[in-house]
Amino acid sequence: MASPPPDREPVHIDMTVAHTARVYDYLLGGTDNFAIDREVAAHAFATYPGGGVDAARADARANRDFLRRAVRYLVHEAGLRQFLDIGTGIPNADNTHAVAREEASDSRVVYVDNDPIVLAHAHSILRDPVSTSYIHGDFRDPEAILADAEATLDFTSPVAVVLTGLLHVIPDSDDPYGCVRALLAAVPPGSYLALSHLTTDIAVGAMATVTSRLDETMHTTNPPAFRSLAEVTRFFAGLDLVDPGVVPAQAWRPECGKVTESTRESPLYAGVGRKP
Repeated sequence: MASPPPDREPVHIDMTVAHTARVYDYLLGGTDNFAIDREVAAHAFATYPGGGVDAARADARANRDFLRRAVRYLVHEAGLRQFLDIGTGIPNADNTHAVAREEASDSRVVYVDNDPIVLAHAHSILRDPVSTSYIHGDFRDPEAILADAEATLDFTSPVAVVLTGLLHVIPDSDDPYGCVRALLAAVPPGSYLALSHLTTDIAVGAMATVTSRLDETMHTTNPPAFRSLAEVTRFFAGLDLVDPGVVPAQAWRPECGKVTESTRESPLYAGVGRKP
């Protein structure tokens, strides 16, 4: 096992540039964001389908709820104990490590993100470097991620690769499909992929405006890359999709008694697949 990271590392944060992790934190009602993140969110999501920023907040929560349900499924029904969560955002009480270890105390989790503020929070929140660790890395360099993750995860046993809310800021020019294939090639049969992804299939005009406004402000850091159902499903090529397949996030195995009565179509797809 690798030595624990130092308690403090120099963290350099540009507070004039928005980042997806902090925008997401703002939408979730967090406080670990800057004025630029809030300004970008207010501008970009003003036309978000179903109610502007409030609807975007609801879907951010739906994304987090999907993550919780998917992790519980992977622990209880799939029997997994290892998770590689890339693009995690700022760790908090209902992230992968908290849910997995609540369900199975022997679970191991590696987080990966490229936002320096996530690094700062990781050192204060992730206090067990043996079972939970953080890599300051980039999804677009899967080989480096896998090399560092070996300090915590055993890649001869099944691993869940978790990509919630990440791929829709990875444009095709960065080969997201190739990166996913590289990650899945490194894990054995019985491993899983869990992901969520914004789409332009639903409320096409409104989402086109959201995409345009995000691109105005984040094209140099986290450019929007919303995809169709077919394009999202393509990430699961070669995997066995878990029922009900790739569906709006709220519809993926909703908890009993918590099915939403809203008729609003959410432009957020989610799914889980197993490597045969």
